[in-house]
Amino acid sequence: MANSIMRRTYSCLPAFLLFLAVWIPNAAHAADAPPAFDGEPSVWHDGFVRYDFAMDETTLAITPFKAPGAEGFGVRDPAKGQRRCIIIAPKTAAPGNPWSWRGCYWDHQPQTEVELLKRGFHIAYISANATLKPGKEWDAWYAFLTEKHGLSKKPAFIGMSRGGEYAYTWATSHPDSVSCIYADNPGGNREMIARLGDLARNDVPLLHVCGSIDPLLGRVSTVIETIYPQFGGRVSVMVKEGGGHHPHSLRDPTPIADFIVQSVQAPASASPAFAGDKFTKSAFYGTASAYRGYPKEGTYITCRGPLFTECNYRYAFDLAGVEGTINVIVPQVVAPGSPWVFRADFVSRDAAVDLALLAKGFHIVTGPVPYNADGPQRPHWDAVYKHLVDNGFSRKPVMEGAGAAAGEAYAWAIANPEKVACIYGENPVMSSHMSKASLLDNLAALSKAGVPLLHVCGGLDPQLNDNTRVVEKRYKDLGGPITVIVNEGQGHFPTAPADVKPVVDFVTQHAK
Repeated sequence: MANSIMRRTYSCLPAFLLFLAVWIPNAAHAADAPPAFDGEPSVWHDGFVRYDFAMDETTLAITPFKAPGAEGFGVRDPAKGQRRCIIIAPKTAAPGNPWSWRGCYWDHQPQTEVELLKRGFHIAYISANATLKPGKEWDAWYAFLTEKHGLSKKPAFIGMSRGGEYAYTWATSHPDSVSCIYADNPGGNREMIARLGDLARNDVPLLHVCGSIDPLLGRVSTVIETIYPQFGGRVSVMVKEGGGHHPHSLRDPTPIADFIVQSVQAPASASPAFAGDKFTKSAFYGTASAYRGYPKEGTYITCRGPLFTECNYRYAFDLAGVEGTINVIVPQVVAPGSPWVFRADFVSRDAAVDLALLAKGFHIVTGPVPYNADGPQRPHWDAVYKHLVDNGFSRKPVMEGAGAAAGEAYAWAIANPEKVACIYGENPVMSSHMSKASLLDNLAALSKAGVPLLHVCGGLDPQLNDNTRVVEKRYKDLGGPITVIVNEGQGHFPTAPADVKPVVDFVTQHAK
C-alpha cells in the first residue's frame, strides 16, 4: 500500500522527480492509445465531449445512444429494462487514463468533475436511484470502460447523499478496484459499513464533505470516521459550519479535486526492512480538528484527518522466538541517527507527545506483550532491541510509557541502563511484570549511567505521591537528573500534557 499522499507539495523538486519516475512510463502508452468511444457525441460543460450509451439489464449489452436534446447537460431516467450510461472525455487524457465515477444525481453540483476533466480525467455515470442500485450492471459498466476502452482499473468515486452510499456499496464489494472515495453528506447501510475494513486493507483514502447540521452527519459520516481509522484506514472530513444536507460540494472544488488527483497519483513505496516479509500496515494520524475560514464558501469549515495533518504508517510484525506482535510507527522523514521510542502501551491517535516526536523524525515502537503471560518478557524485548539496532536504529532508545506501562519502560531500562537515552513517564505507576525486583529500590543503575528522567503528572493523580514523588526524592539522593512537571487540578487522565514542547525538547536533547 502507498505511503501517505495527503500532504504532497508538488512545488518541491524531489516530489516532482518522483512523479515523473512513476508516470512517464505510462504516459507514452496513454499517448499511443487514447480511449476512443463509439456513438454520436454531444457537448457537456465547458465544451467537453459527452458520449451516451444504453445498457440492456438482461444481456448487459452496451450500445451507443443518442441523448435527447431536451436533456441538456443532464440525463433522464432510463426506459424500463435499461440503464443510461455516460462518459465525458477530457480534451487531453492524463497518463494512466484516470477517471471518476458518479452514481446518482448526474450533473448535480458538477464543479469537481469539471475540474477533474481539466486535469485529464474521464468522468463516468450509470443510472442509479432509489430502485436502481449497484449490481451486475455496475460491474458490466466498469468492465466496458476498463477492459474495452483502457481506462484505469482504479476509478475515483464521487457520491452525494444516496450516491455516497452507492459509491461505498460498490467499492466495499471491489476494494482492490477503487483509488479513493469522495462522499458528500453520504447515506449508508449496515452492510457497507461492516465491510469498511476491506477498503482500509487496500489503503483507500476517503474524503467526506458534510454540513454541520446535516441529519446524516451523525448517522453515517461520523460512524465511518470513527470506524475507518480503527481498521487503519485514512479518512479526512470537511464539516461546513451551519450547512445542512444541501448544497452539496464546495463552490471552489480545488480541495476535492486535489484529494482525488493525489490519491490516484500516489506512488507505491517500499516496506521498511525491519518489518520483514509478513506485516500489517495501517495509517496513523492525529485526531485534532482545525477551524478554517473559506471565504469562497462564505463559511468556516472544520477540517481533520490526513488531508490536513501529517499521516504516518504503523507496521505490525512478528519475530521468530518472540511472543507478541511488535508495532512500529514510521516517521515521514527519519531524523539523523534514527532515534526511536520504546514503550509497552499501544499508541493511540491522541498521543500528543508521540505525534510530535514522529514529526521530529522518531520511530515509535511498541514492544511485544504476549498472550500467555501477565506482561512483557525481557528476553523478548532484548530481541526486539537487537533486531531494530541491527536495522539501523539508534543504540539508545527513549523509554516511554503512561501509567503502569511506564513501569515496564523502567524495568527494561534498569536492566539495560547503558542502552537508554532517557525515560519519559506520564502519571507513571512504578510496578512491572517484566521484573520481579522493586523498581523504586533499583534506581541506582539508572543514576550511575546518568539516565535523565522526566515525569508529567496530574496534581490530583492518586498515584502521584506513592510513585513520582518517591522516584523524585530517591533519584535526587542518588545524584540522578530528574524533572517533574505537575499539572495542577488534573487527575490521572488525560495522561498526555497539554503543552508537549517541554517534553519534546527534553527527549530531543537527550536522544542519541
